Amino acid sequence: MAHFSYKLVASCTARKKSGLLGIRLGLLLISLLFANFAVSDQSGSAQKVAGEHKLLVLGDSLSAAYGLSAHQGWVYLLAQQWRQSNTPIEVINAAISGDTTDGGLARLPRLLALHQPTHLYIELGGNNALQGHNPRKIKQNLINMIELAKDNNVEVIIQEMQIPTNYGARYTKAFTAIFHDLAKQFDIPLIPFFLQDIALDASLMQRDGIHPTKEAQSLIVDFMAPKLLMAINS
Repeated sequence: MAHFSYKLVASCTARKKSGLLGIRLGLLLISLLFANFAVSDQSGSAQKVAGEHKLLVLGDSLSAAYGLSAHQGWVYLLAQQWRQSNTPIEVINAAISGDTTDGGLARLPRLLALHQPTHLYIELGGNNALQGHNPRKIKQNLINMIELAKDNNVEVIIQEMQIPTNYGARYTKAFTAIFHDLAKQFDIPLIPFFLQDIALDASLMQRDGIHPTKEAQSLIVDFMAPKLLMAINS
């Protein structure tokens, strides 16, 4: 039987912020910017077996089960699905709410040394964009993360991120282009933004109208599972 393990290496807390935006996607992304976060490493280890992959998730509150328990989030549910199907992938969730590419880059060396993953999934950048950071700076942070991972023989999977169109057509286009450009530049898998439809469906959002509900997490798993599995096994 294939070996399975899931590690949660980050926990998050957040304060609810009030405000109105024209579109639900905008509310979702703005919430990431104002989320507070704290990191707490968990004890415990998992034995590595022949042929096993180890996936490190480096993201923000979209991957950190914001407003839910860790076991209700899509990353945990995905790991559980792989366990039930005896898929030999260990999942390490290092996502924290409010994180940026700056924070991810600062944390990555320690995470790589500590967990020694075979694959790195990067889901970052939205909070940088919401702060109006220069796309070139965001891109350079991501480049540094990708190169750091590759220098450690870690395969990289990058997540496309999106921001509301009311940030201006030029900026939103330049921001989204970052992820497509890097996927081509480094020949790495790019996963389309996984909340594009969910964020617009009120029935799949929490009471604050900002965060995906527990029910929405399984839909994210349905979207992500085949794409991540294909990327890991390619």
